[in-house]
Amino acid sequence: MLGKLLDRLEEWLITLLIGAATLIIFAAVVHRYLSGVAIPGLQDWLLQLNFGWAQELCIILFVWMAKFGAAYGVRTGIHVGVDVLINRLSEGVRRHFILFGLLSGALFTGIVGTLGARFVWENGAHYAFFTAFGAGTEGLFEGPTTPDLEWPTWIVYSAIPLGSSLMCFRFLQVAWSYFRTGELPHHDHGHVEGLEEESDAIYRMDDNLHPKGR
Repeated sequence: MLGKLLDRLEEWLITLLIGAATLIIFAAVVHRYLSGVAIPGLQDWLLQLNFGWAQELCIILFVWMAKFGAAYGVRTGIHVGVDVLINRLSEGVRRHFILFGLLSGALFTGIVGTLGARFVWENGAHYAFFTAFGAGTEGLFEGPTTPDLEWPTWIVYSAIPLGSSLMCFRFLQVAWSYFRTGELPHHDHGHVEGLEEESDAIYRMDDNLHPKGR
């Protein structure tokens, strides 16, 4: 139950981030071009609008999307991997190599998440939390802010510990599942969502034009 809830939350967060970034970019581009068109009334109103923050916000949104998207990729098996050598090994040896790779990914992302959490805490998060709970903040570093939005940078950098920690959890989740079942998550890159099985065969490259043995 909790696993499915986390899966849905992960998917909705990624969807929200990419949707918001797309809308902001679209609005900023339309604003930029229409501001140069001499339309009485409309041009003056558009010139009064400030979209200087749009680029910075989109960068932040894409950074967050990339971090959580990477965790989603581990769960669904959509990351690109070079497995030519691994597939030539015997089943027992291949199993150990795959588990080693998954646990190495968990170790790496766990270290990045831990170091990222420490950096975020020292970059102003501790000051914000101490202030929120009414604790003394004397001698604490308030932390810098972003140039355009003037947001505390620790909020932006929180994508590193949060996304990396989730990615570490996904590596461990996949490793445990593989240890129990011997199966890895697999994503059919040739499958086109919304098409019937018969109609998308050409995209999956499993017709007689692409023999399996070659």
